[in-house]
Amino acid sequence: MSGHSKWHNIQAKKGKADAARGKIFTKLGREILLAVKAGGPDPTSNSKLKDVIAKCKSNNMPNDTINNAIKKASGEGSNKNYEEITYEGYGINGVAVIVEASTDNKNRTAADVRHIFDKAGGNLGTTGCVSYMFNKKGVIVIDRTTTDMSEDDMMMLALDSGAEDFTADDECYEITTDPKDFSKVREALENNGLEFVQAEVRMVPTTTVELDDEAAEKMQRLIDNLEDLDDVMNVYTNWAE
Repeated sequence: MSGHSKWHNIQAKKGKADAARGKIFTKLGREILLAVKAGGPDPTSNSKLKDVIAKCKSNNMPNDTINNAIKKASGEGSNKNYEEITYEGYGINGVAVIVEASTDNKNRTAADVRHIFDKAGGNLGTTGCVSYMFNKKGVIVIDRTTTDMSEDDMMMLALDSGAEDFTADDECYEITTDPKDFSKVREALENNGLEFVQAEVRMVPTTTVELDDEAAEKMQRLIDNLEDLDDVMNVYTNWAE
């Protein structure tokens, strides 16, 4: 597992998402709710909502489902109050873990997250204990087989659109942006007919930790158990998967 490419890890996560699509869509719906509450239902003036919509589309969420979630979030019946909370801790062999959650019951969520860390032999830390090892970045991944554009043309389009970095391997292109430029770069790529395997603002580690197969299996179990919690939106690590 630890030797797999980034592409294979994304594909594996897509497979899990397909298998648990209802749960994924429920979480994305909550992200839409939080974005609408923060900045309104119009993505042209709410950049956070625009970015969440991009994430929804990269997870194959139908447009009708997205639009219905926005309507529901901006309607009278959306009076549930969710609070966004970030937990930080350590997994197997000191792997740094960041857990982003949204909850209507902080005590419940904190207890659930702590239990999973403890069960896995990790430990939940204090705010700031691992976040300094990550940078927030926009990340866009494109499957090479979905475009006829050459690698050079793809790189020039990405960089001319405002991307910070461009990398390529045999299977995919990865484009990295500053968070404030993510929407602009994503839209430029979309306008050129490109489709995304991944398109989201996420925490990217500055250094990574290698794990052997046994430790990698335990680490993956920790991540899976965290992601199975209804309140957990995203899990980031510095495991060199």
